[in-house]
Amino acid sequence: MIMILPGGDPADTRYDTGIAAVLVASADAPDRFAAALAAMEGRVVGRIDWQAPFGLHATPQVVVVETAGVDVTVLAEHLPRIVERAAVLEAGLVVAMGSDQIDAVAAATLGGGTILLVDPNVADCVAAIVVAAERVRSPAGVFDVGRETDGTRLERLNTEVARIAEALARLTRAEIEGDASTAPIVGDRTNRYGAPPSLAEPSAADVRRAIRARRLRDQFFGTALFEDPGWDMLLDLYAAELERGRVSVSSLCIAAAVAPTTALRWIARMTDTGLFERRPDLHDRRRAFMVLSDRASEAMRGYILATRGADLRIP
Repeated sequence: MIMILPGGDPADTRYDTGIAAVLVASADAPDRFAAALAAMEGRVVGRIDWQAPFGLHATPQVVVVETAGVDVTVLAEHLPRIVERAAVLEAGLVVAMGSDQIDAVAAATLGGGTILLVDPNVADCVAAIVVAAERVRSPAGVFDVGRETDGTRLERLNTEVARIAEALARLTRAEIEGDASTAPIVGDRTNRYGAPPSLAEPSAADVRRAIRARRLRDQFFGTALFEDPGWDMLLDLYAAELERGRVSVSSLCIAAAVAPTTALRWIARMTDTGLFERRPDLHDRRRAFMVLSDRASEAMRGYILATRGADLRIP
C-alpha cells in the first residue's frame, strides 16, 4: 500500500508496508542497500554514520551495514557495538564488505544469524535483506518444509556432517580398543568395510596431498562442478592444526574454493553447528583465527585413521 505524504508531491511516496531498516554507512558509501530497499518497497527508518552513536530508532526489522570506504581500525572499534545494538533491537543484521575487509568484519561478527556479503550487487543485497527479515518474522523452532531456504538446507547438511563425523570417531575408537560390543551405526548392518584403522598418527602432508588433488581435479573439470566448501575447509583447518599453524578467516575463504560470500556463509553455519571455533588474535583485534572444535578435530583424526587403515585415499 502506498501513502502520499501530506502536502507532498504524488511522486514523493512512502510505503506503510515492507521491510524497515536502519542503514549504517559513511556519507560517500555506495547506495546498493538503499537501492535494494527501494526495489522491495522497503524503507530506511534511520541512517547512521560510522562515527555517530547508534541511538534509539523506530524498531527496524533489519540493520544493514555498508563497510565500503571504512578503515579496518574503525570497523574494529565500532562494528561490535553495532552487532550488540542489532541484537538488542532483535533485528536481522546484514553486512556488506570488500574482500580486503573480511578479517576485520569476521573478527566482530560471524555466525549467529548475521548475513555477510562480499562485494555484493543490488540483487545480492535484496536477497540478504529478505532472508534476514524472514528470520526475524519466523518464530524460533518453526519449520515450514514448503519454504525451506538455502540456509536451512545448509544447516541441516552441517548437522548431518557433524553426526556422521561423531559416528566415525566412535567407530574408530571402538576398533582400536577392540570393543566388539559396540552397536552398528546404521540399521542392522554388521559388516565393516576394509581394514582396521591405522595406528600411525595422521600427518599434515597426507592432508595437504588430498587438498592438492582436489585442486588438481578443478583444473580439468572446473571449480563449479564439484564444489564442497565444508570439506575443503575441514581439511585445511585440520592440516593447519597438525602443522601448529593459524588460519585467518580470509585464508579459510580461499581454502573453501568458492565465492567469498558463499565461504563466509559456510564458515558461519559450521561455527554455529559446533564444528569450527573462532579465536581472537590477541595482538590484533582486527583479525580472528578459525580452528576446529575438539569434536571436529577428533572426528577428522578418526576418519583419516579409518581411511588409511582401509588403504583408501582421503577424498
